[in-house]
Amino acid sequence: MQTITTTEDLAAYCERAAKHAYVTVDTEFLRERTYYSKLCLIQLAHPGEDGPDGGEGSAVLVDPLVEGLDLAPLHALFRDPGVVKVFHAARQDLEIFQVEADLIPAPLFDTQVAAMVCGFGEQAGYETLARKIAKAEIDKSSRFTDWSRRPLSEAQKVYALADVTHLRVIYEWLAAQLKKSGRARWVAEEMAVLNDPATYRVDPTEAWQRVKTRSNSPKFIAALRELAQFREAYAQQRDVPRSRVFKDDALVELASTRPASEKDLGRSRLLLREARKGEIADGILAAIDRAAKLPADQMPRAEKQRDQIQVNPALADLLRVLLKARSEAESVAPKLIASSADLDALAAGEREVHALYGWRREVFGEQALALCEGRVGLAARGSQVVTVDL
Repeated sequence: MQTITTTEDLAAYCERAAKHAYVTVDTEFLRERTYYSKLCLIQLAHPGEDGPDGGEGSAVLVDPLVEGLDLAPLHALFRDPGVVKVFHAARQDLEIFQVEADLIPAPLFDTQVAAMVCGFGEQAGYETLARKIAKAEIDKSSRFTDWSRRPLSEAQKVYALADVTHLRVIYEWLAAQLKKSGRARWVAEEMAVLNDPATYRVDPTEAWQRVKTRSNSPKFIAALRELAQFREAYAQQRDVPRSRVFKDDALVELASTRPASEKDLGRSRLLLREARKGEIADGILAAIDRAAKLPADQMPRAEKQRDQIQVNPALADLLRVLLKARSEAESVAPKLIASSADLDALAAGEREVHALYGWRREVFGEQALALCEGRVGLAARGSQVVTVDL
């Protein structure tokens, strides 16, 4: 097993990889103690033989923690339009390269998305695909090890390389299936989201939208927005997890009670001790003060929650039956076609819904609209549920 520790060796490997149609990629990282993922290991494999007779080696580990190693050759390979970059469940891996190098590997192929299109169910795991497609068993014993510690054990190296060696077989099989079914365009549509740099940016001014709350009070929402913005910006600037600043439950409590002094902060049941004084305390109090001074016409408004929109429950149930029927007929994971929130939105009369665009509209959206508008009904035909014109 070759571990690349010099820029020269990395450049030589990337030059070889660029002669092939694709390269499989995976990373190991840590994020428990930081806001941004800390890249600890990169795994790469191109088509070819592995083992003692594999020549210079088609699969390698790259150690980004080695001092002096420049990842520029890898970045050049990632930008090469003639080489498909294959990942499994790519989002977190891509976020690392977007943050560290301001690039997203392209062209891109995510085997998890492709597997859902090819009938492997929702959130198809790598181990499942390795077993069903590559006929390989993955040793999971090293999954939760500390990848920042050196030296890496042989077990860690074997585990890490398995994430890209079997991925070659999985990719080739899925690509062939997509070509056969004519659904490569579906996967390409999904890749557009992963290829968008905005997917990986967290705007502190929008951070409040991710916090679950039931209150729609303008004063509460204003405080929530300012507090969430402070927390996100503080966490980003210092590269610490947002929960180390204060957790969501403390955020909601602060937005509700709106303390006006450090003494008031000391009464919080949920605020960490470190957040009751110093920079964090100052930031909390300043955020609450900004919210309090907002004119009424500048107060933020919360979007309607799922339990607040006027959903027709019977229609929502019919849409769920239709989705199940269509997903089974097309052998596509239901959640890839439409989420539960999409179905409730459709049943409430909303039409700006993800399920009504692109390939989803062809597979499900058109029939869902017809059902909502009373143009079709559902009927049992043997073991299948089908639509019938009304």
